[in-house]
Amino acid sequence: MEGIFRDEIEVRQIDKFFCDEMGRQVHRYIKAMHGSLAMLEKFEARLRQLTIPEREEVLARYIDLNRKVVKDLDWRMLVARAMANFCDSYSYFSEVMHDENTMAFYVPRMKEKYIRLHEVFEENGKYGIKDHEGRVLLSASYDFLRTPYVYVDDLLTMPVIAEKSGKMGLVFPDYEDTVVMPFEYDDISLRDEEPWFELTRNGVVTYWPGEPK
Repeated sequence: MEGIFRDEIEVRQIDKFFCDEMGRQVHRYIKAMHGSLAMLEKFEARLRQLTIPEREEVLARYIDLNRKVVKDLDWRMLVARAMANFCDSYSYFSEVMHDENTMAFYVPRMKEKYIRLHEVFEENGKYGIKDHEGRVLLSASYDFLRTPYVYVDDLLTMPVIAEKSGKMGLVFPDYEDTVVMPFEYDDISLRDEEPWFELTRNGVVTYWPGEPK
């Protein structure tokens, strides 16, 4: 691998330390959003069970639903923190950070790992969702889609509000169009707290998942 500092061991370690920094960024976000301590601890406990590539993937999915995590994020600062954990002396750290190619290599690398946003697409007048690689998460078979951009302090997979033939339902963006709640509802609205969805059918209101505490 070219570059005086970018050998395989360094890159692997910087990936690990940057992943730790991104986990702390999520930690700060959850606290800023007044998330519960119990859910924060659960989130971090689940992360600790994963490999670094698995953590990168789930953090990217989390960021996709909680995009304020990286709003105004100083990527260079997080790279510097990761690099500081790798370096064994200040002089070496200073030398690395003054290498003009360091940030040019690591910042795009980290953005590619963590900024993996889905997009809604239209096909024949219907709507679907593609992942960051262009693969179809939800087929273009819905009259309406609303992706829940909400604060969630857990690694919960959130369903999408969808409409078919004038009725609303919930579906998972899991490449298989898995129906969570059937297309039987007159309205489905997003709540600011768990349970995340309020579903109305013939004037009767229910919730997903479960009932309010």
